Amino acid sequence: MNKKIGFIGCGKMASAIIGGVISSKFVNSSYIIASEVSLDAAKEKSAKLGIEVITDNKKLVELSDVIFVATTPNYVEGVLNEIKEYVTADKLIVSIAAGVTTNFIQNILPENSRVVRVMPNTPALIREGMSGIARGKFATDADIKFVEALLSNIGKCIVIDESQIDIVTAISGSGPAFYYKVINEIARAGEALGMEYEKALTLSIQTAIGSAKMLLNSDKSAEDLIASVATKGGCTRVGVDYMDEADTKDLFYNLIDKTAEKAKALGK
Repeated sequence: MNKKIGFIGCGKMASAIIGGVISSKFVNSSYIIASEVSLDAAKEKSAKLGIEVITDNKKLVELSDVIFVATTPNYVEGVLNEIKEYVTADKLIVSIAAGVTTNFIQNILPENSRVVRVMPNTPALIREGMSGIARGKFATDADIKFVEALLSNIGKCIVIDESQIDIVTAISGSGPAFYYKVINEIARAGEALGMEYEKALTLSIQTAIGSAKMLLNSDKSAEDLIASVATKGGCTRVGVDYMDEADTKDLFYNLIDKTAEKAKALGK
């Protein structure tokens, strides 16, 4: 793979993707370039990631075949206006900015610009990421295949209609924080009941990993797996019944719904 990949913005998410791509050997670090707002920040990120980091977005676009727009949503419009004269027909724009639509991007860039929108997550850093990919109007099949190939090297990915990408943001983009919270709260409950926190945390983490892998690799539904552990009259059944009484279904629906609403609002 000899495409030069540029990242405008080198924050946590971009760094996770860069680190994962280099670790997977999908592309050599010499084929990745990034930009930062200041020289000090550029030097720091360059040393940390082992890539060239510059402060000139226009130069980055000129040097790159694929350009990731990895700024926060409120900076996207300014960045696009800055680089639009340098976006030629042979360049692919990949946006990871939450809430910013491909239509918004296409309306600023030159006519027929190829745009793909992606919602990744930070576990990409350990090659366990989950990303959603949405195709812009002028993106080609080859563009989608390339983005899929890149993201597949840092975890799993799915191609979805752009109308669903805010749901992806809520489930997998924001999801790691939700799972961290659940894992930590279970461990803290163990601590409150008398167990050392670190031991309770180890129990909670490994149980989460094992349960996720069982669900991933099983031909049984989540409901079937729950029933196989929560047998009638057992202690697990008491816990599952308590969760039902506490209406966790409503809790998690509202969690994803409100997060998705915020993701949509970020682009406005």
